[in-house]
Amino acid sequence: MRLNKYLSDAGVCSRREADRLTEAGEITVNGKRAETGMQVESGDVVVVKGKTVVPEEKKVYPAFNKPRGIVCTAEKREKNNVIDYLSYPVRIYPVGRLDKDSEGLLLMTNDGAIVNGIMRARNRHEKEYQVEVNKEITPEFLKKMASGVPILDTVTRPCRIQKTGERSFTIILTQGLLHEGKKRQIRRMCEALGYRVTKLKRVRIMNIHLKDLKTGEYRPLTEKELAELKKQIGEEKR
Repeated sequence: MRLNKYLSDAGVCSRREADRLTEAGEITVNGKRAETGMQVESGDVVVVKGKTVVPEEKKVYPAFNKPRGIVCTAEKREKNNVIDYLSYPVRIYPVGRLDKDSEGLLLMTNDGAIVNGIMRARNRHEKEYQVEVNKEITPEFLKKMASGVPILDTVTRPCRIQKTGERSFTIILTQGLLHEGKKRQIRRMCEALGYRVTKLKRVRIMNIHLKDLKTGEYRPLTEKELAELKKQIGEEKR
């Protein structure tokens, strides 16, 4: 990459200013005075006016279809951690959690502002799940799930739920008083009502849908998805 573009991309100065600083002898590359139009490579040490340039890391936003058995942690001591599983080319981390026995949509990123925006409980963001249980679903079960279930010394926030089969349903939770997923909320809700979850799959986080993304694969968010996501968390105003 040309030196002036490198400095521009790093947010140091414009390309024109970079050329001016180069001509003035204010820039060194690997300890030697830089020359106008020179190329720099990854690993080169670029210093401008005595300060080493640290390029801004490109922000990435992969949507991942997490398989069962993969743990949402960056802890390398966990042999089934999501970071090792993905082997993504830059350092990323999961946004929130999806328990080991569950599968489906998991957002990954290296953008701390996005993480904080999504995790703020006051924003009450929606997450949608497809769930299968071990016995027939009754109207009473649906009513109790929708109105709130006492678990973990509190009562879950009212939610939207729809029966999709004899033993299956979809449920939409909002991030609020009790953060869904953090403490296996859906499983605990079902257990409190005498049911056991046999399959749990997250299919949506806010405006991001899992769609036909295959298990174990990931894709980048589209520009439209990312713009809407930032709009929902108010990030576009920052």
